[in-house]
Amino acid sequence: MNNPLSIRNLLSGLILSLAALFPCRAAAQELNCQVEINSDQMQGTNKSVFESLQQAVNDYLNTTHFTNMQFNANERIDCRFFLTVKEYADNVLKGDLQIQSSRPTYNASYTTTLLNFKDTRIEFQYQEGEPLVFSTTSMESQLTAILNFYAYLIIALDGDSMAPRGGEEQWEQLKMIVQFAQSAGEPGWKAFEDKRNRSAVLGAFTDPATNAVRDMLYKYHRQGLDEMALSPDKGRAQITESLSTLQKVYDHDPMSVFLAMFMDSKLDELVNIYTKASQTERDKVVEILQPLYPTEMKRINFIKQGVNK
Repeated sequence: MNNPLSIRNLLSGLILSLAALFPCRAAAQELNCQVEINSDQMQGTNKSVFESLQQAVNDYLNTTHFTNMQFNANERIDCRFFLTVKEYADNVLKGDLQIQSSRPTYNASYTTTLLNFKDTRIEFQYQEGEPLVFSTTSMESQLTAILNFYAYLIIALDGDSMAPRGGEEQWEQLKMIVQFAQSAGEPGWKAFEDKRNRSAVLGAFTDPATNAVRDMLYKYHRQGLDEMALSPDKGRAQITESLSTLQKVYDHDPMSVFLAMFMDSKLDELVNIYTKASQTERDKVVEILQPLYPTEMKRINFIKQGVNK
């Protein structure tokens, strides 16, 4: 079964069992997104513009059909967009955007984080009440381009974690979004300008030298985490094997944004996964992680000791 949506359906467990008793009549779109905008730093500014923006972004992410896939309401991908406004003047907003997404694991109540990333290059124009228009063939605005980029990134990562290269169509869409934005000259998209901007994120997953991280997502999640409910040792062995890809990425580009993205989404999870592993297996994982994340030795030592933090 290599269809990522079919596998997502399988992983929904008890929720899907209940849905079978009370089936949805209409298919939902892909995202179940919580949107929050923090404007505490904007003293003396009319906050209604940020309330309008939050509602507009919430509606956009939760009602737009980004793909042709038909999700039931209980199959939608859980995610969160948290925007911190740092500047707002002349209808131009600047700030940081934290994006998070997760997916269920097979035969368990546990959900695993797929994305936990902060974009510090957020800058766009917005007027209160401005409509957000979706398009796959043009760049309607910098704001919708940013939202589209992270919506497709979330769907692509979810697909790759469910089936081998299961997010292929979404990665192609991401390439188009970046091309449009680069042509428009908007900030946060330029190639080689910033090792953590949106162009760098796309490149980490699609450049031939590093795109094996997409296969890693499948091995780590579908062959690893999803197997642990039935066979913890077998599932954990697949996760251990998948981690070798990190070293290959590091050898090619020690500053790859993927390494930081993996750390932010997975390092705490790895501490939990290896609590009951053998010392040999824990030592192998520490050997992989230690040179990649020298500033994270406290957490890595938890793996070495086989204790939860």
